[in-house]
Amino acid sequence: MKKKTISSNEASFSQAINISSLWCKEWSEELLSEEVLADRIKELIKTKNGLRGFFAYTLSDQDCYLLDKLPSSLVFMLTERGEDVVEIVIKNLIMSSAQIISHQRQNRTEYEKLSENISNRCKGILRLLETNLVTKSIKSIMKDLDKLGNSFDNSTKYDDQQKDFIKKQIFDIAN
Repeated sequence: MKKKTISSNEASFSQAINISSLWCKEWSEELLSEEVLADRIKELIKTKNGLRGFFAYTLSDQDCYLLDKLPSSLVFMLTERGEDVVEIVIKNLIMSSAQIISHQRQNRTEYEKLSENISNRCKGILRLLETNLVTKSIKSIMKDLDKLGNSFDNSTKYDDQQKDFIKKQIFDIAN
């Protein structure tokens, strides 16, 4: 097996997605141990592009079960990364939760299921990360929920039904 490493300072968002895909596949085929995978991911997510690319892939790809199984070495490493991980996972929970409502309205059940999967993965991760940090970040984001929205620049705000569902999803973390 050829060594597949990248410099954490050089990975673009697209490269981070591609390398995450490759590593997830190798892990699922038992070509990578959980510990080696966690070490590689630790290097990848040192940068913003690496962090975004890793979660963009692992949250959204239904064939990547890494965030469903959450090996202890991965949880430990994500916990070490702290606030950056908590923030990106909470934001993905909020976005995917709002999208569930949007897809329901449009009768797009396949997309609704994909958003539910992302939301469930986010909740699973948040339940295992450092509780005080998760609680602090959730309180901060919930305070600004009215300012957040469905677009990159937040110009299209979440409606009341979406905000209510987001709150329900966030409260579900404790269950």
